[in-house]
Amino acid sequence: MRRAGRRYCVHCGKSVAKRDEDGVLRDYCAACDVFFYDNPLPVVSTILQEDRRILLVKRKYRPYKGTWCLPSGFAEVGEGIEDAAIRELEEETGIKGKIVSLVDVDSCSNYFYGDLIFLTFEALRVAGKITPGSDTVAVKYYPIDKVPRLAFRSNMKAVRTFIRNKSDYWAIIDSFSAAVDKHGGRRRKKNLLSDRLVKTIRENADTIVADWLRDVSVNRSTPNYHSYDPDRLRRRAHDVLELFSTWADEFYKDSARRSVDIRGYFRGFGREKREEGFTLHEALSALSLKRKHIWEFALSHGMTKRPLDIYMAFEFDRRMMIFFDRATFYSSMGYMEM
Repeated sequence: MRRAGRRYCVHCGKSVAKRDEDGVLRDYCAACDVFFYDNPLPVVSTILQEDRRILLVKRKYRPYKGTWCLPSGFAEVGEGIEDAAIRELEEETGIKGKIVSLVDVDSCSNYFYGDLIFLTFEALRVAGKITPGSDTVAVKYYPIDKVPRLAFRSNMKAVRTFIRNKSDYWAIIDSFSAAVDKHGGRRRKKNLLSDRLVKTIRENADTIVADWLRDVSVNRSTPNYHSYDPDRLRRRAHDVLELFSTWADEFYKDSARRSVDIRGYFRGFGREKREEGFTLHEALSALSLKRKHIWEFALSHGMTKRPLDIYMAFEFDRRMMIFFDRATFYSSMGYMEM
């Protein structure tokens, strides 16, 4: 319960009174000329996460008997704060753990214990078997999106902070798993992170094509494009961007289910360029400039230094690289066939 006020000095046994010190009213012994300080109690909590599930315990005693919370308890005198967290985790769950990092620090006033400071750590499971301890009646993993209301407000705050801090990492893991899964197109429930950039490219095709057209019309690597019909160039550039966007959307479909025929389209593109009198070098340079402007536009819209965005850029670049490598190969094939 809340700590009661002092009546007598622990040193001389005489009565204590209240006295102001630096604007704070404290217990004071005039005979000993000593102030007494009341400090918040340190409480440690542990977040143990496996497969996006958090380990919770059901409390056996008051306060909040029968409610769920993180493995928590008071640090003992002379005990390191991380040692206290590991000890409480083992006592309440049977799990031996290892501290990974500090997740959250919070202060609160509790009707039962008084002023508290909660320090919540993330831990890894090292050994042990899940078993309720002397202070708990149940131990259970809860999915991060189904965590019940916890006994302590500070526990809820720490869990929210933990999930927020892990969200980018989990998103990267999901996207990477889909990218390397041969059956991802049929099974994946979430999109790749770079799908957002593919959508951005499709929605801003006019801007990208205009930038490309200005570049290809003056670039020294594409001299025959300088006097070519700009409307025809614009239509062809739009076709390539739409082809790329559709192909990227269907990247994980079976080949038989894809609507995009890169081979046929770019073989025809290569034949057309040769018939029109373009050199192969010019045709491939024009394709390279398209890739350049797609990439620059993607990087300039919504990209930051966050790990999530950096990964998204790498993932998008991989998809773009595969598309334009094939475009270059089949364009060259079609050109040489003429």
